[in-house]
Amino acid sequence: MIDNESELPKAYDAKQNEKKWYDYWLANGYFTPKIDKSKKPFVLIQPPPNITGDLHLGHALTATLEDIMVRYHRMLGEPTLWLPGTDHAGIAAQVVVERALAKEGKTRQEIGREAFMKRMWEWVGNCRSHIANQHTRLGVSYDNTRAAFTLDPGPSLAVRTTFKHLYDKGLIYKGERITNWCPRCTTALSDLEVDHMDEKGKLWYIRYPFADDPSKFITVATTRPETILGDTGVAVNPEDERYKDVIGKELILPLVGRRIPIVADDVVGIDFGTGAVKTTPAHDPNDFEIGQRHNLPIINIFDEHACINENGGAYKGLSREDARIKIVKDLEDQGYLTKIEDHVHAVGHCQRCRTTIEPQVSSQWFVKIQPLAEPAIEAVKSGEITIVPERFTKVYLNWMENIRDWCISRQLWWGHRIPVWYCDDCKHMTCSIETPTECEACHSTHIHQDDDVLDTWFSSGLWPHSTLGWPNKTEDFEYFYPTSVMETAYDILFFWVARMIMMGIENTGKVPFHHVYLHGLIRDEKGEKMSKTKGNVIDPLVVINEYGADALRFSVISGITPGNDSKLGKTKIEAGRNFANKLYNAVRFVLRYTDENSTTAIDSSKLTLEDKWILSRLNKTTREMNQMLQDFQFGEAVRCIHDFIWGEICDWYIEIAKVRLNSNDANSPLPVLLTVIEQSLRLLHPIMPFITEELWQSIKKAANLTDTPSSVMITEYPQWNEAWDYSEDEEKMDTLTEIVRVLRNVRSEYDVDINKVIGATIYCGDLASTFTHYSKAVSVLAKADVSFEEKRNEETPGQAIVEVLPNAEIIIPMAKLFDLEAQLAKLNKELTEAVNEQARLEKHLKDESFLSRAPKQVIDKEQARLDAVLEKQEKLRDHIKSLEK
Repeated sequence: MIDNESELPKAYDAKQNEKKWYDYWLANGYFTPKIDKSKKPFVLIQPPPNITGDLHLGHALTATLEDIMVRYHRMLGEPTLWLPGTDHAGIAAQVVVERALAKEGKTRQEIGREAFMKRMWEWVGNCRSHIANQHTRLGVSYDNTRAAFTLDPGPSLAVRTTFKHLYDKGLIYKGERITNWCPRCTTALSDLEVDHMDEKGKLWYIRYPFADDPSKFITVATTRPETILGDTGVAVNPEDERYKDVIGKELILPLVGRRIPIVADDVVGIDFGTGAVKTTPAHDPNDFEIGQRHNLPIINIFDEHACINENGGAYKGLSREDARIKIVKDLEDQGYLTKIEDHVHAVGHCQRCRTTIEPQVSSQWFVKIQPLAEPAIEAVKSGEITIVPERFTKVYLNWMENIRDWCISRQLWWGHRIPVWYCDDCKHMTCSIETPTECEACHSTHIHQDDDVLDTWFSSGLWPHSTLGWPNKTEDFEYFYPTSVMETAYDILFFWVARMIMMGIENTGKVPFHHVYLHGLIRDEKGEKMSKTKGNVIDPLVVINEYGADALRFSVISGITPGNDSKLGKTKIEAGRNFANKLYNAVRFVLRYTDENSTTAIDSSKLTLEDKWILSRLNKTTREMNQMLQDFQFGEAVRCIHDFIWGEICDWYIEIAKVRLNSNDANSPLPVLLTVIEQSLRLLHPIMPFITEELWQSIKKAANLTDTPSSVMITEYPQWNEAWDYSEDEEKMDTLTEIVRVLRNVRSEYDVDINKVIGATIYCGDLASTFTHYSKAVSVLAKADVSFEEKRNEETPGQAIVEVLPNAEIIIPMAKLFDLEAQLAKLNKELTEAVNEQARLEKHLKDESFLSRAPKQVIDKEQARLDAVLEKQEKLRDHIKSLEK
């Protein structure tokens, strides 16, 4: 299975190695923790993906973040459980399967509940397998032996137990309330399942005649004239002087003829419309509340598909859209319609199918939420649960302190069926965990179960404890609960996180987790939301196939901060791939110098300046990585390890070490090189697991690390090492690297020929004797012939570049850069060309014909060219001035 050759292949084969190492990890059981009661476990329960199709970038981000946490804590030696699962997804999954049926020309009603449920379970089987395979490709190290599904027997028992418990406490009740009704999904929805979007509509002004004098009337303004059929009152503000004398009088409802009262209610806005509002308690949340306060009748005028029902008289059978058209025409024909205005207002839409919601009074099951919310509020206020980023704490508390009862029943077939049975004889309701055979009141066997199912978030709210065996006192539940971290997207803080906290405390007496980490959304390179219609969606599997899983993991984490959206595009993904290649090639280079005697044993008495510098930088990077991973600063952790490996190991230490390696220096840098790379691979492993395993195994063999664990994922995560704190040597080396940077910058700025060796004298006090040993390294790194002196004994030569650093002064004679006269001639020629180009562009930008015909973007482009030419001239003049001194 493992390639025993120290020499790695020329190119890294991500696809082959990812499968090889994932199979190896699985075969060795590294993902399954052993219960050790002497140790505190780290536990993370995976937010269960919906069984609605392929995983997307959001899932890739979630999986990567969680895998980083899990691999890190596993390497800290903690018994680490990452429990995976999938969610039955209720309405979302049912919609998917119903669409598939529709393509066959069938509906769920036509095939029946039993056959439809069979189709749902077939979908579940295929989808769960597909989701598991996709997660495998990402490299997730979750414990698949404990994988759960929200409709499994264990979670199902937890659902029924919770329902029964809350029902018996009087916290679950059935009642008629105004709900959000989706005519397409034919089910009630919670407020959180409705998206409100501004739409351009109309405001219709309608006359309502007085019953005692039809020649007089009140004019109301409405955005929904079709609901006039269900009006049972007109409301005005009691402080509105226009209507104080008519409160309590009756009006005649246009088109219907029903007598309805004028009621006074503070909720009515005096400045909206005419200040008088038609009141339809069955089809508007505010109207429902007004109706409750004034005992107005509730008349439902819509059926489950939002078509007019028998209460709509002559309009029965019309859709709400067609009813609006006909009613407006009839109102106009009969003289009731006075005017129409354009009006923009927020309209609710079903989050799943985008259908316009119909507020509708119906009989539903609710959770009395306030008693559950109070301890959940206290858990966050007391700090027992912390939310990252902290700003979401205020958002959470504000929502929880103003929470409304939760509608938990759904008129669906797919989901946890409500565990309540109705007696056909005595009408008693029996709530039971087990399926009863008779009515608990009269013992009749003529009982039938409630047809509705529970909101999917009801079972999801139990996820942290139901997956561990609750309500049974299982070994897993006793050891792994409460869990450590709940990681999820900020947009489901209320949908899910709040409900888990409420349900967890209610059922177990303990908080379900101690930390909540909220990540943002992934947007495209322009910051726009990804969608299929825009064509900017990135498929994680396509990225993995082309660039490798490590590159994808690196790119989705790079630059992120808790709770904020991030951008992702090809450039970022390629950066991840390039980093992997850089690391791979660095290790390949080092392995070329190893033999059977190679070791990571370091003799501290032989350490050179660059050895101490890289060990000290490794030490500080180790401390920073631990701190950042513990503080959930994953984007910063990626930056930190990337900058160290690429910017310090590869760009500096290896380049300097090459001088010693190629000269067969007796004091070989190889032990330090192997040590630094081996520890760096361990630091990087949680982020990029596949390539680090491949390279670590090669380093292990090359450095003869026979006493180390069999996989990098079960090695110890590096910690601060006091012996490697070489801060003073770091400062010295930083000065040396800054000298090289200055020399490189001068070469670039003055466009020195690539083959030209420049000369420089560096005055650096007491550092001169140390830096003299690095003259050859500087020569290689900067293509410069340098001499290091303690102090300057002569004046600065004319026509020289002087760069002053905190601990060094660099003198570079111009004559050692280029032929001075030729360089001046070249720069003057470039300046003349730039001046001519300026004149051409200015003339073009003053041309009225061009300005009147050219598109704005073309004009802006020309202006940008002019700005660039002017900037170039300024730089050229500065260069010329410096050379003429």
